[in-house]
Amino acid sequence: MRPFKPSRRWTISAALVGLLAFVVLAVGLSSAWRADARGPDEAAPGMGWVELADLPREAHETLAMIRAGGPFPHRQDGTVFQNRERLLPIRPRGYYTEYTVRTPGARNRGARRIVAGGEPAVSGEYYYTEDHYNSFRRIREGRPQGGRR
Repeated sequence: MRPFKPSRRWTISAALVGLLAFVVLAVGLSSAWRADARGPDEAAPGMGWVELADLPREAHETLAMIRAGGPFPHRQDGTVFQNRERLLPIRPRGYYTEYTVRTPGARNRGARRIVAGGEPAVSGEYYYTEDHYNSFRRIREGRPQGGRR
C-alpha cells in the first residue's frame, strides 16, 4: 500500500474548509460576546423579569441585607456563584455572589437564592431563583417614569 499524497486541489479544498470553519467559529464567539455585553437594564436572552414587588417578603429581606453588606445568616452567603449552568450572562469568575432567601418551614437553606452581579451592595444587578439555579429571573426594582419597560 502506498502512502496518501494529497493533490493540489485536495490541499486547497481542505484549506478552504478549515478557513470557513474558523470564520464560523469566530463569528459565533463574537455574537456570544455581544450578547453578554448588555446594559444594566437588559436581561439575558430567554430570561424573564420579576418585579421586586412580586417577590416574597423574604427576598426583600435578603436584598436589604445585601445592600447593607450583611450580616448574613448562612456562611455560604456572599460566596462566589460560579454560573456553571451558564444561565446568567457570562462574566469572569468571581463576578457573581449568591445569597440565601429564607424559605419558611424549611429545615435547610431551601432552594431560593438571589445572585448579585458586580459589587453586590450597589450594582443593582440581581437575579432571583426559586428552584436552586434551574432558572433565573432578573429583578426589576422599579418602573421608569412614563410607562412600562
